[in-house]
Formats: sequence, structure tokens, C-alpha cells
Amino acid sequence: MAAVTLSNLTKSWSGITAVNDVSLVVPEGQLVALLGPSGCGKSTTLRLIAGLEEPVSGTVMIGGRDVTKLPPSDRRISMVFQSYALFPHLTVAENIIFGLKVRKVARAERDERLKKVADIVELAPYLHRKPGQLSGGQRQRVALARAIIAEQPVCLMDEPLSNLDAQLRHEMRVEIRALQQRLGMTMVYVTHDQTEAMTMADTVVLMRKGQIEQAGPPAELYTRPATSFVASFIGAPAMNLVPEQDDLLGIRPEHIGLGQGPDDAVRRQGNVISVEYMGADTIVSLATPESRISIRLPGASQIRVGDRLTAHWASSAQCRFNARGQRIN
Repeated sequence: MAAVTLSNLTKSWSGITAVNDVSLVVPEGQLVALLGPSGCGKSTTLRLIAGLEEPVSGTVMIGGRDVTKLPPSDRRISMVFQSYALFPHLTVAENIIFGLKVRKVARAERDERLKKVADIVELAPYLHRKPGQLSGGQRQRVALARAIIAEQPVCLMDEPLSNLDAQLRHEMRVEIRALQQRLGMTMVYVTHDQTEAMTMADTVVLMRKGQIEQAGPPAELYTRPATSFVASFIGAPAMNLVPEQDDLLGIRPEHIGLGQGPDDAVRRQGNVISVEYMGADTIVSLATPESRISIRLPGASQIRVGDRLTAHWASSAQCRFNARGQRIN
């Protein structure tokens, strides 16, 4: 396997900077998720790693080798795209081994690799079918198999699950993570879905306006957001940001209770503007004079829209951001 190292990587078109001085290390054998809103530069960063775009400045290292000027075919990578990119007139088997045939790998080796990979992704019974005869999840497995069979040390994935329904996305998240760990692949995974990033990745890299806002383990981004942007992006619902003088107080919905609470509690009063029953919990939205506050309550709730409530939380559970959005405690 191989680590991926980006050093001061910049990419721009016609004066518009898509990736701005990005430096990042993807350790060997880890899954790193590039997360962020549309237009933040995550897909462009992936394309720079793949060699599908050439940087204005900076370097891309894969396995200790400078590949900045090399074409994709020489970078020892495989890719899985959002649109499965399968040939409709070829069988599943032919789609999987297509790259090997192009590289003139001997037939005996192709057949051996195909059997092994088909078992790994549970496609052995479908090898003679055409892509049109498969479900969305099965087609995604074909795309995965094509990446795995290449036996490259680095796999790049560009929003591979966005075309699937919610249940299939969950199943494929589990499968991709299990495969990555089983095969020891170094994987860079682009997504706008924080659930994918938080549940799959060893490291989440949250991007904004072409730069890295924060990078770290999922739990670190959730519990210790470095900026108010991270706080407002990570979490469903996101961290509440409550104005206090020139600063913002950050408090997670699950850390807020109802009523006066202890004497030293922080309190806010407001009217209930929505109640969302989620099954395991209920999300109550409270409109206060300063802001809107989301509160996560366990199970069902008798609270109704229009109720006037007092919310409280411990000062030790909150964090504080300055006017520039930087965390200060």
C-alpha cells in the first residue's frame, strides 16, 4: 500500500481558485474522507490526486514518489465514480476485467483475479449478466470490483453512493469500509454527506472555499470543532450557535435540557416553532430573542408548537467562538 501526500496544492481557472494551498497526508492503509458543501474544492482535490487535473503549484506524492506531472495511468491508482461508468453492452465479468485487458494482463491471471474479486464483492452469480439487469447496489459493486481487481495501492472514490437510496447507501457504506479494511487499501473518499464521512473515515477533512477548515478523527470534529463553520456543518441537527456579546456559544442539541436546571446553568427562553418526532428521539426547535435553538429529547414528547419553554445547559458543555469564527476555548 502507499501513503498520499499533498503539499501546497493550488488549482485555479480564469482567476477563480478551486483549491488553495492545500497540504494533507493520507496515511497508508487509511480511509480519509474529503467532506464539504458543493464548490468547496473536494472533487477538484481528488482529480488533482488522480492526475485528471494539473495543479498551478504544489506537489502530489504517492508512495513516496512525485507523481505531479505523471498521467493517471502511471500513478498506481484506481477510481470509483459517481456514475458507475459501466459499459452496457459488456457483461459484469467483462466490465470488471476491462482494465486488465487494456493493460494486456494474461488471460489466466485475469480469470484468477476475477474469481477472487467476484467472491469478495459477492457478484459470482451475476458475472454473465449485463449492467441493465442489475440493481443499483449490484452495479456499484461492479464498479468496486473493477477498482479492486486493478490491485493498485490507492483507491479514489468520488461520491460513489449518491445515486442510491437511503437503505442501499447504508449497506454500501458498511461494505466499502469492510473491504477497505480487509484489503488494507489507502482510500480517499469524496462526499457531501456527513453521515458517510463520519461513519466510514479514519480521518475527516472538512473543506471550505478551496481550503481545509479542519482535519481529524470524526469524533474530534464533532466534539471539538475548530471553527463555527465546522460546528454548523457537522451534526444533524448541527451545533447550536448562540450569540453572546461579540462571541458565539456553541452547544450540541443533546446537551440541552428543559426547565431551569441547576443554579449555575446557562439558560435561554423561547417559543417552540417545530417538533420533529424521529422515533428514538424528538428534535424541538426553540425561537429565542438571540437565535434558534435545537434540542434533542429522548423518545416521544408531549411538547407542542407554540409552547413557551426554558432551555438550559452546563457551561462546561459549551464552546466559544470569536467574531471571526475561531474557537477560543
